[in-house]
Amino acid sequence: MRLLARLRAVERLTRPYDPEFTAALERRWTELPVGARTPGQVMGRHAVGCEGTHGVFPKCNLKCTPCYHSRDANAVRVDGPHTLENVGAQLRLLRERRGPRAHAQLIGGEVSLLAPDDHAAALELMRAHGREPMSFTHGDVDYAYLRALAVGPDGRRRFSRLSFAAHFDKFMYGRRGIERPASERALNPYRRRFAAKFVKLRRELGVRYFIAHNMTVTPGNLDEVADVIRDCGRMGYGMFSFQPAAHLGDERRWKEPYRTATPDAVWAEIERGAGARLDYRLFEHGDVRCNRVAYGFYVGDRWHPVLDGADPRDLTVREVFFRYLGRVNFTGTPPPVLAARLARIAVRHPGVVATGLGWLVRTVRRAGPLRLLRAGLRVRPVTFVMHTFMDAADVSPAWEMTRRGETAEDPRLRATQDRLAACHYAMAHPENGTLVPACVQHAVLDPAENAALRKLLPLAEVRTGDAPGGSRSCGSA
Repeated sequence: MRLLARLRAVERLTRPYDPEFTAALERRWTELPVGARTPGQVMGRHAVGCEGTHGVFPKCNLKCTPCYHSRDANAVRVDGPHTLENVGAQLRLLRERRGPRAHAQLIGGEVSLLAPDDHAAALELMRAHGREPMSFTHGDVDYAYLRALAVGPDGRRRFSRLSFAAHFDKFMYGRRGIERPASERALNPYRRRFAAKFVKLRRELGVRYFIAHNMTVTPGNLDEVADVIRDCGRMGYGMFSFQPAAHLGDERRWKEPYRTATPDAVWAEIERGAGARLDYRLFEHGDVRCNRVAYGFYVGDRWHPVLDGADPRDLTVREVFFRYLGRVNFTGTPPPVLAARLARIAVRHPGVVATGLGWLVRTVRRAGPLRLLRAGLRVRPVTFVMHTFMDAADVSPAWEMTRRGETAEDPRLRATQDRLAACHYAMAHPENGTLVPACVQHAVLDPAENAALRKLLPLAEVRTGDAPGGSRSCGSA
């Protein structure tokens, strides 16, 4: 009987599709505006979207122009118990409303201002709620801090894998060693050092990692985007994400006419840096006016897309993936369990294997067999992303009309309402049981939230030098 029970448990564990995750995908699909239900739409077919924390540690110790934080963000004390209490409450609501699996960002101000133990506890909370967490930082973090995050006070490794997104651009002021960068290229040594710390972490502790590179784009650094990609492509970043600056957050930090750096202009510079056309309609995450994504890999110095949108056979691959693999939980699933689930799908639908093999042959041919051999059959997966936030002047009235159940007649506000309805990036409000798009959080809710936090968590004494764990502490900006 014990053996039979174990076999039944294994059978349940290796079922390809989780009914709860499937139901969450179906709900997300029905919530999308009709215009967003495109052949390449990922939300509702493979993911419910990304999630982020808010109001947990809004303080940052760099000064950036622009910055989406409200005026009061840097007048709030970083407090571990407050962070953990609110991360837990927000994640419980996200788990309830959006199902058992998602990517979630531990984001607010500067994550390394949290004590390493509090940071680790927050990541563990997120994983306990089925989330794959990514910590957001400005990258001015010591190796000692990362090690203290990965290894507990008992000397045992806490995590087998860490994910970080590091934001680097020349309009970030206060970085150690380069207070006011003269150019994006001047930051490349700092980008390299940040990535190297994770290589060291893996070598010394066996901690696997994923690191993303974020950069805000304004008219003042638009022409440097391509060089950043070319210069940093081999540093170890698995994603390069660019955000055209928006008139959002603290208006005291709006220094340029940001919208002259249009999304199309930014994307053209990303393509120039990648040395390839980046088809952002192959896979869509919400509204393409908000998010553009291109998945691919480098062989040597040449980037190749995972699918060719001009090849009907590759479009068939996309459809087969969504139909048979879209409901599979890839995130957070142990490799042996994932392999067993995929094997069960292959047995039930052998055509999936034939389609996959055909794709593999075409992809090798496009990349070049000789080039692959010269590279030792090594490929470097790298994703290019552009997130276009909306201006507060548009978001505020559009959101108010949406709350009243009204549809805007003004074309600009109507477009804003449609983009908010298709938002890929949600934040949770346990106090009223709602989820809101990130643009709404920053444009509408952050100012009052951070003003209240300023009273709840007023700044303690100002300290300088190295804080415990290796990251700096700082007074208000």
